[in-house]
Amino acid sequence: MSQIHLVIQSPALAVEHAEQLAALAQAQGVARISTTAARLLDVQADAQTREEVRDWSESHGVDAAFVPAGRRLSDCRVLAMDMDSTLINIECIDEIAAWAGRGEQVARITEAAMRGEIKDFPESLRRRVALLEGVSAQALERVYQDKLRLNPGAERLLGSARDAGIKTLLVSGGFTFFTDRLKERLQLDSAHANTLEIGEDGLLTGRVLGDILDADAKATYLRAFAAQQGASQEQIIAMGDGANDLKMLALAGYAVAYHAKPIVRRQAPYALNVCGLDGVLNWFEA
Repeated sequence: MSQIHLVIQSPALAVEHAEQLAALAQAQGVARISTTAARLLDVQADAQTREEVRDWSESHGVDAAFVPAGRRLSDCRVLAMDMDSTLINIECIDEIAAWAGRGEQVARITEAAMRGEIKDFPESLRRRVALLEGVSAQALERVYQDKLRLNPGAERLLGSARDAGIKTLLVSGGFTFFTDRLKERLQLDSAHANTLEIGEDGLLTGRVLGDILDADAKATYLRAFAAQQGASQEQIIAMGDGANDLKMLALAGYAVAYHAKPIVRRQAPYALNVCGLDGVLNWFEA
């Protein structure tokens, strides 16, 4: 049976964290990766140990990941990411609505959908977009310029993935206005999202053009993209934060809940709760 290591990391990682987790996981040694990360070597990885480690880590502000020994980043072929609250720091639709003074109504629907309380994502999106009717399309540019920021570690993760020959996919239940700009800016290989209809008067009509990109569509895009790259499941990294990402995450060997809703953290085998997106890189060996 191949060895499993436990990679632990936190902006405030202490020696005591490593000692406690090494004892819980019966580690055979500790290798420091950096001041904020360590690899606990040849650990126990049965279900009970995994649960104990997860609970202890979450309560102490540490990200912990059980990873196969000896894996290199270049062993992977695809990195797929959600956009809103994963690659970037905001939910774009909420910010557009806030710009127009309709933020609270839209944010309530967004939050319920992300937690999985609204099961029909297309319907939730249509309801939110309808509330944007009459908003100037200039709001999209203002949100992009003034509010949208990359989440910590995004550029380092994407740059490292590119250097390792990994192809990148951005797939979002958000809008093409933002994914198209991020695709060009970050040199992503492919990007898909929903298209907001803009009337001849330059105002949002409150409608989305074409089919809604929902959880099934995210999975479909990832499946097709992985096939194009010849990537098997264990060669796919996928990252998301909301219930709408679960079907996409299920296709990945490295399915990562990034600062995610509880429903996603419970189902994804990997989670980054306190570290940036580039925390993924510490799971792989040089």
